[in-house]
Amino acid sequence: MADEVEENDAAEAGAEGEGGKEQGEGKKFKLRLSQKKLAMLAVPLMIVIGAGGYFAKDYMPSFSTGSSSGTKPKVYYNLPEMVVNLSSQDKRAKYLKLRVSLEARDQSVLDALNPIMPRVLDMFQLYLRELRSNDLEGSAGVYRLKEELLRRINLEIYPHQISRVLFNEIIVQ
Repeated sequence: MADEVEENDAAEAGAEGEGGKEQGEGKKFKLRLSQKKLAMLAVPLMIVIGAGGYFAKDYMPSFSTGSSSGTKPKVYYNLPEMVVNLSSQDKRAKYLKLRVSLEARDQSVLDALNPIMPRVLDMFQLYLRELRSNDLEGSAGVYRLKEELLRRINLEIYPHQISRVLFNEIIVQ
């Protein structure tokens, strides 16, 4: 086995001695060829990335630095603070303290909301009292609560729509 390794080393040394110059030129040619291939791939890739960035500014306004003059600012309505006891199986009472803001696209939505606000607050209170503390665990639980409140309020004020329900404060005790 050791004899085979020595023979291979000797054969490689002999090949370098006889054709070392030719082999060195072959490596340079291969290197130049691979650089050309890299350039051929890099140029179109840079063009695609540049074009993507150019067109993305039209479709992703959140990345734009200036504000568009055509967009109206959102309007907000702060609901009164709510404290409800949560549903539980044991005798220990658990409470939820919640402060919510509603986001709408314009003032007309909030004007439609004002006359029915007692119904909205009643609906929120009834829904919140049926929740258990484990329904509100983690970000998924809070997200589900947010989506359910949004769905319920939009049912009440149809055909108007609230854009978002925003939590100012949420405490489970």
